[in-house]
Amino acid sequence: MPSPPPAPTDATPPLLGPQLRQLALQLAAVLAVLTLAWPYYGVRNEQLPWPQTALAIGGVALVLAGLTRQAWWWRVIHALFAPLAWAASTLAIDPGWYLLLFTGLLLVYRGALGGQIPLYLSNLPTATAIAECAAEFPEMRFLDLGAGIGSVVRPLARLRPDAHFTGVENAPATWLVGRLRTAGLANCDWRWGDMWRTDTATHNVVYAFLSPAPMAALWKKLEREMQPGSVFVSNSFAVPEVAAERVIEVDDGRQTRLYCYRL
Repeated sequence: MPSPPPAPTDATPPLLGPQLRQLALQLAAVLAVLTLAWPYYGVRNEQLPWPQTALAIGGVALVLAGLTRQAWWWRVIHALFAPLAWAASTLAIDPGWYLLLFTGLLLVYRGALGGQIPLYLSNLPTATAIAECAAEFPEMRFLDLGAGIGSVVRPLARLRPDAHFTGVENAPATWLVGRLRTAGLANCDWRWGDMWRTDTATHNVVYAFLSPAPMAALWKKLEREMQPGSVFVSNSFAVPEVAAERVIEVDDGRQTRLYCYRL
């Protein structure tokens, strides 16, 4: 899911701020290395040694990522980006394949580009645990923000035919798969949309499996919109500085943890 649109509230994170910062960091590493390397090799009338230059850019990017306290995965990405880009350039692969790969990734992982939210797939034990957590709502109106391919909405809709379920997704490929998987369920509404523009007020149970990045802003949105007594369930990622009313340990392979919050 992409980042929330600009709004007059301190709960709104800056649009594409983190992505632009990472891009700026990588460009700073490139400029730092080339500013020194090009004049040096130019004076010596020698060609720039691109393998060594790419490794130097990766090293400088790693140092900058460490100095700016980036998460460990960003440090790995910054260290490997330039060397891998150089290695790929030596393979003489037709540019059309890169475009095809980028398009495919965008269709599936659009949320990672816009809001640091990768595609996570939930499992049946998690859906069963959510059903138990929401058993107190005889007329449950369930909303899955960033519903992926319907891996929670679909089994829940079958477990609770008395309830109504809504899944919201905006990555084209995953939305299409989820639409096909939920097409035959009368109590399931599968929507194309941005979770930040989705009104949560009419739902008494909201579920999300996102990432640490949007949790604080999402909680403030839910506090503004959801009715008192409603429940928010977050898979794996706790809301910062907010105590969960209940934490459910799911007995599955990855030891899923569900954080349940009462509005």
